[in-house]
Amino acid sequence: MKYVRETTEGRETVETAAPQSTASSRDRVARSILDHGPSSAADLAERLCLTQAAVRRHLDALTAAGLVTSREQKVYGHRGRGRPARVFLLTDSGRSTFYQAYDQLAADALGFLAEAAGGGEKGREALAAFARARLARDAERYAGSLGECPDTEAKAQALAGALTADGYAATVRSAPLGEQLCQHHCPVAHIAEQFPQFCEAETELFSQLLGTHVQRLATIAHGDGVCTTFVPRAAPPPHQETSTTDDETAASGRNPA
Repeated sequence: MKYVRETTEGRETVETAAPQSTASSRDRVARSILDHGPSSAADLAERLCLTQAAVRRHLDALTAAGLVTSREQKVYGHRGRGRPARVFLLTDSGRSTFYQAYDQLAADALGFLAEAAGGGEKGREALAAFARARLARDAERYAGSLGECPDTEAKAQALAGALTADGYAATVRSAPLGEQLCQHHCPVAHIAEQFPQFCEAETELFSQLLGTHVQRLATIAHGDGVCTTFVPRAAPPPHQETSTTDDETAASGRNPA
């Protein structure tokens, strides 16, 4: 594919580029914005050796996906006539599609916390306390979502809805003797792989909210596809047999055996 750019001398044909997929070119556009900061379509076309029309198509797609936004280019000093050029920059969602070291930063901080607490058992206790404190911020909100749910199944469904709102993609399915609360996504899975205290604290919270002992069957942190928690149904009240008096038997017209 050949592309053409404008020069002071006129139109100039530059080197031939190997064909690339639309997705690959779009990724290059986003990466160029990440590397160079807010960029105009002309800047991107020049850097990537693409036509401005092609760049604008990619920018439109990235904008529609919520990965890129635009604003007027800041002009320092005297501004010429005409509308100022628009520059494109990544949104928070756009930045999150590229590798960032947040997980490693969190893991380093938690490791430092455990060591600062004395390491060993004291370190594990400090991590467990931190995990519980972190979830305590959500406990009251989750409890409000459960409201006046009449039974275990309704409570599990309400909890799944609250978890989904926080990014856990939770569902409930019936199982023998109870319900299975399934979380199809875990925002802290990489941290929980190294620090199981987060899974343990979450299980404790579920037990408190649902008012029954629950059992963790699988976790994404341990390599399973879904975090699965078994929630037993409340046992029905024991059946009480009523005794029949002689007077009641007589009134019924039956002879006592």
